[in-house]
Amino acid sequence: MNDRRSMTVSPLWLQGSILTFIIGFSILSFSAIRIYQDHAPIPEQIVDEAGKVLFTKQQILDGQEQFLTYGLMQFGTVYGHGAYLGPDFTADYLHRMAAHMNKRYGDDEAARGRTLRELQANRYDPKTGTLIWTEGQVSAFDEIHAHFGELMYSRKTSGEGLKANMITDAADTRAITSFIAWTAWTGVARRPGKTYSYTNNWPPEELVGNTLTGDAIMWSTLSLVTLLGGSGLALGLYGRHARVIGWHETEEKQVRFVPPSSVALTPAQRVTAWFFLVVAALFLLQNLVGGATVHYMVEAGGFFGIDLPKWLPYNLTRTWHLQMAIFFVATAYLAAGIFLAPLIAGREPRGQGVLATLLLGALAVVVFGSLGGEYLSYHNHLPRGLRSFFGAQGWEYLELGRFWMYLLIVGMVLWVVIVYRGLRPRLAIESRGNLPWLFLYSSLSIPAFYAVGLLTHTQSTFAIGDFWRFWVVHLWVEDFLELFTTMLVALIFVLMGIVSERSATRLIYFDVMLYSIGGVVGTLHHCYFSGGPAVEMALGAFFSAAEVIPLTLLTVEAWSFLQLGSRQQAVGGTVFPHRYAVLFLASVGFWNFLGAGVFGFLINLPVVSYYEIGTLLTSNHGHAAFMGVYGMLALALLVFCTRYLARPEDWSEGLVRFSFWATNIGLMLMILGHLFPLGVLQLGDVVTNGYWHARTEWFKNYPWLSWARMPGDVVFMAGSAPLVWLTLKVALRTRKSEAPLDQTGSALEATLYTEITPAGTIE
Repeated sequence: MNDRRSMTVSPLWLQGSILTFIIGFSILSFSAIRIYQDHAPIPEQIVDEAGKVLFTKQQILDGQEQFLTYGLMQFGTVYGHGAYLGPDFTADYLHRMAAHMNKRYGDDEAARGRTLRELQANRYDPKTGTLIWTEGQVSAFDEIHAHFGELMYSRKTSGEGLKANMITDAADTRAITSFIAWTAWTGVARRPGKTYSYTNNWPPEELVGNTLTGDAIMWSTLSLVTLLGGSGLALGLYGRHARVIGWHETEEKQVRFVPPSSVALTPAQRVTAWFFLVVAALFLLQNLVGGATVHYMVEAGGFFGIDLPKWLPYNLTRTWHLQMAIFFVATAYLAAGIFLAPLIAGREPRGQGVLATLLLGALAVVVFGSLGGEYLSYHNHLPRGLRSFFGAQGWEYLELGRFWMYLLIVGMVLWVVIVYRGLRPRLAIESRGNLPWLFLYSSLSIPAFYAVGLLTHTQSTFAIGDFWRFWVVHLWVEDFLELFTTMLVALIFVLMGIVSERSATRLIYFDVMLYSIGGVVGTLHHCYFSGGPAVEMALGAFFSAAEVIPLTLLTVEAWSFLQLGSRQQAVGGTVFPHRYAVLFLASVGFWNFLGAGVFGFLINLPVVSYYEIGTLLTSNHGHAAFMGVYGMLALALLVFCTRYLARPEDWSEGLVRFSFWATNIGLMLMILGHLFPLGVLQLGDVVTNGYWHARTEWFKNYPWLSWARMPGDVVFMAGSAPLVWLTLKVALRTRKSEAPLDQTGSALEATLYTEITPAGTIE
């Protein structure tokens, strides 16, 4: 006998979601196979025309590992991926090599023609694994190696955001230059049988004949057609069925919200008060480190005269800025899952509070251990063999050492266990396609898709390592955290009685289908120029355009769910206790459209990305999308849950109001006053003077615009400080109210609302 409740929506929603999920990952799996088959090769040895070995494959791979573990991807970029203060090493090496060869060969038209022919010619023999370099290429290597030494290897004083004597081992410095030289070779040598390089002619460089490919133009055009056609179709369906897939069922009932101080708390929920204190503290520290990081753009030698690079060089502050952003968002999500589980299940099993405390301790070990490991790695205080394991792997967004990645994944698995134990009574009576099961599925995706990052190694072939890295950066962050965001918003509104479970479930399935096609395959828009086959550009451009469609629909709905609480307050006559939590949720919809949709699509077209990748327009998209979406959701969860955890006398609506407006206004000032205008100017310099110039010389022309970032930073930081004070009070003096115990565990009897009868009286 089946005692499970039937699906609250048609099974076709579940079937459609599974089908689109399979289609999306089938296409992405095909792309993975093609990358392994057709990535840019690493020669077994590179020799001069006399056969003398200059460096080997192992030296190139060792150089990549040293480049990463010393944090150089957090200083500059390779293939356009990394940080923004230093040069793009691929483009810089290629330009310097071409200029050196032109000068060596006579610096006339004939010399330029010879340089172009020698660099475009592919002298790699796949049978022997040998690559032959001309005399000009060999001579350029020695000169550029000396230049990099002055920039970052053994400089005598702090500068360019880096500390003095950063890398002193001669074997390491030569290996790093060998790796960079190999990336430059892949950027100009033509693929066998093709008229373009292994990187689809990136970087744009006039001296070597690198220009936009026909594929880039064609797929940019087709992606625009996809966007327009797909948006029209989706909006048409939405307009026809808005009541089926939107936040519009609130009119069917009116509710009276239970005062937060009257809602019973379970032991695990009370532990989450400390989680949210960690969220607020990491948020504040992340802002402070970000301010120091951006200051290096105007004072590369220090911080208002202080030799800050000696202790906190740019590559370290930038790493910590990214890592703490991920940590504070992830901690908020974990805490929200623990807090919501007993509300969904109606009870909490024994031992949940102990497990939640254990998870909090594990997170503390991972956070402080990984940040400390990165410090030791970048300061060369760890042996070479331990740097990538206990120190830093150095891949952007996967900076933390492998040991800390393992611990973080274990912590996430423990969190899933906590969520499952909490939901188990409800799961036993629900159809596997209903909302509680969808919450569990989305929770499982968090550790699963972060664990994919383990396929990226410090000595992975770059195109392959970058591909798996972006499974974390894009699939984990931009897709599955996006879906988890929708899930949490839907659950909160169902628990408050504002929307029905059926309405929320349909909306989640609708988002799953949209993201499973555009979002999954759209991962490839990060891989246009990293040495993979051209099919990545075709698939990435075509499907990434579809990513904008669900973001557009969420924005349409943002205003709808912004009105839900105030409408219920007007009808029910009770104070809506979550005004600013809902406002933070509404800002998520706004930033989703602007940051991920508008700014994301702006840089995703191959014809734009070819010139834009690695400029401040990328940072502009990252700040608006990550902080605007995931950061604001983390703050919404903090405000929502803390409202129930706080004693009435400890809650301050004024502090929360100030934080909401300060963080949103500060973020907008950062973007409009600094990142967007500076990014547009930098993009113009790429087109006018070349990519290498925009990454090395251009910043010197606009110090005043970099200083314009300060007002936004100050306002934003001011918005984060009150949250630390609020969560500290709540953590130290969490409400004592607990649900009554029975023989099976803790039963949570209180609800978050009561429904009002048509006559207007409370039942």
